[in-house]
Amino acid sequence: MSETKTSAPDSTPAAGDEDLGAAGSQLSTAPAEDAPNLPSLGVIGWVRWFWRQLTSMRVALLLLLLLSLGAIPGSLIPQTGIDETKVAEFRKAHETLAPIYDKLGLFNVYSSVWFSAIYILLFVSLIGCIVPRTWQFVGQLRGRPPGAPKRLTRLPAYTTWRTDAEPEQVREAALALLKKRRFRAHLTGDAVAAEKGYLREVGNLAFHIALIVMLIAFAWGQLFKSEGNKLVVEGDGFSNTLTQYDDFKSGSLFTQDDLDPFSFNLKNFTGTYEASGPNKGTPRIYKADLSYSVGADGKAKKTTIEVNEPLEIGDSKVYLVSHGYAPVITIRDGKGNVVYRDAVPLLPLDGNVTSTGAIKVMDGYRNAKGEREQLGFQAFFLPTYVKGNELASQFPALLNPVINLEAYHGDLGVDAGIPQSVYQLNKKNLKGFKDAKGAQVRENLKPGETMKLPNGAGTVTFEKEIKEWAGFQVARQPGSGWALAGSLAAIFGLAASLFIQRRRVWVRAATGSDGVTVVEMAGLGRSESAKVPEELGDLAGILYEQAPDAPGAEDDPAESEASPDPQVVPAEGAEK
Repeated sequence: MSETKTSAPDSTPAAGDEDLGAAGSQLSTAPAEDAPNLPSLGVIGWVRWFWRQLTSMRVALLLLLLLSLGAIPGSLIPQTGIDETKVAEFRKAHETLAPIYDKLGLFNVYSSVWFSAIYILLFVSLIGCIVPRTWQFVGQLRGRPPGAPKRLTRLPAYTTWRTDAEPEQVREAALALLKKRRFRAHLTGDAVAAEKGYLREVGNLAFHIALIVMLIAFAWGQLFKSEGNKLVVEGDGFSNTLTQYDDFKSGSLFTQDDLDPFSFNLKNFTGTYEASGPNKGTPRIYKADLSYSVGADGKAKKTTIEVNEPLEIGDSKVYLVSHGYAPVITIRDGKGNVVYRDAVPLLPLDGNVTSTGAIKVMDGYRNAKGEREQLGFQAFFLPTYVKGNELASQFPALLNPVINLEAYHGDLGVDAGIPQSVYQLNKKNLKGFKDAKGAQVRENLKPGETMKLPNGAGTVTFEKEIKEWAGFQVARQPGSGWALAGSLAAIFGLAASLFIQRRRVWVRAATGSDGVTVVEMAGLGRSESAKVPEELGDLAGILYEQAPDAPGAEDDPAESEASPDPQVVPAEGAEK
């Protein structure tokens, strides 16, 4: 090899070297920004300036940051579309802040004017950035890599040597080598022009398109989502209508017609637990056996739902989210007439399923005097009762179940039209049953045992049958699949735009003044990465083997300091 040379990566072509400027252009699809002549801007000029600013990357990043910051109050402050009860409690507790939050739209962040404005501006910014870059990139793909500059020595990576091979042979060998290395290459004049790394811009465009897909999917999901919870006791069922849910929340554009038509019955719930060791009481198996049907005339099918293994019906997913016990209670009046018999679902308080709830007899009961009255019982249930510890169950399974009942009579308040929880007892208009000593009647019952109410008011029996209940969440989140696909595409697109280098290589082979072929190789990268000299050195080494130095080339005084192999390394000051 007769000469090896590199130049600093920040070297730029001279003003008169227009050929190098063309060769180094269009390594990116970023639009060129010209400083506007502000004094001469008219209306159209200002509109163009505003559009350029809106579609710039820095504004897109700023809008993305504002969108992230805007979502913070939506997570910290109760939202009207999610939990009306918490919003009402917040208004009552913060009488000064609540009106301010109302004016700022902080109780309904995701549908507020300011959040929607940021969202739409970000969407427009991304669209305005992608469309011109895409057309520009398509034009680059349809074209060919530009021809070699007149002075290859001005490029950051450069090497040259003299060989006895014919220029045509060198160019053909170079063309075959570059194509084998997956360069887009073609012959132009006395040189081969090649380019590689188009996936960098593909990744950049894919990242921005993926962001748009994620924005659309997020908006679609927020507008049309729905989520409801239902507690179902073994033997009971559920139909997917709004009136069947215990609680329900949805997006602003959701309608009842969007509900998938299906129903199911809970046949059996199975729960097993670790009996010993450090994980004692930890669930091993949680599963609910269902029979379900789709549509009004759908055929019944059997299935099993486990934790994180939902039942998918249409766009809805039915998740198993909770579990508890529902003791069967029978209540009789003083004449022995059954006024209540049902499984009473109780809500767990801890990991051992210590549970609490209320039993309400609203109709059909008459006291010893024949007067209509309502009964209420505060219930406290322990699946595994250990004597001496009446406050908590010792194990979640039904090893020694005990229910503690505290009896009341009077007015439950259900006829006032004010909604109340079925799991809580409003004692405002109730009187406690008193025993002979004047103490509140309260008694522990085991399965099969009966508690007698004072003065012949009736009896309460804890039946031997104890049912279990399962809590289900029916979620409908349209656009979640698109959001996942967009996030994955964004990750891969960003990785491609960061790690793939766009670069160009030229190989010129021409006959010198002494009749010997002079081979020149040069490379140019968009970011002047150190990979360009390394890759050029590798290519030059392979091509050098096919077209070695001409005999006597090393004796040339002008080339006495040349390196014997075509190794190309960055010059001093280049990036490492």
